[in-house]
Amino acid sequence: MSDYITTYTGVHIVPTRPEAGLIRIADIAHALSLTCRGNGHVKTFFSVGQHCIHCALEAKARGCSDRVVLACLLHDAAEAYMSDVPRPFKQYLDGYRACEERLLDLIYTKYLGSGLSEKEAALVKEIDDDMLCYDLAVLLREPSDRPLPSMKSTFSYRVLPFADVEQRYLELFREYGGELYQDK
Repeated sequence: MSDYITTYTGVHIVPTRPEAGLIRIADIAHALSLTCRGNGHVKTFFSVGQHCIHCALEAKARGCSDRVVLACLLHDAAEAYMSDVPRPFKQYLDGYRACEERLLDLIYTKYLGSGLSEKEAALVKEIDDDMLCYDLAVLLREPSDRPLPSMKSTFSYRVLPFADVEQRYLELFREYGGELYQDK
């Protein structure tokens, strides 16, 4: 039995021992467009990819740098290789979280040139947390433990074909400079 997964583009990658040269933005965009938020416990399908797009567009609307916009787009990219684990459960999975952090840092380094600064990481987390409030309210009709934040962008929870989400993810990746660090 192997310890690797085979990605959409045919790459064999070991998520617990990732290599930057095996990470592909096409794999990330494809997998996240097919991965449902909330471990599938939603009223209607909504992909992690679409959530990442919303986060990136919110970052841009808030006046964040292109680097932070791209970081918001990529903030769940490790899930393309490790799956989406809901926050309440993830907090008990120390080994998983360590692997996820290592993989995400590798992805940020590959596509942003370096990991995130504390300030950048805080901005990404703030936007992700704000978007989560809306995700819970719309997708689960679950009240948040805090008031809905004021958002600068407009976004929709309309179910989109996965190919459209994948294409839009890749467009935003190119638009905000991800192609500066090509897949090699």
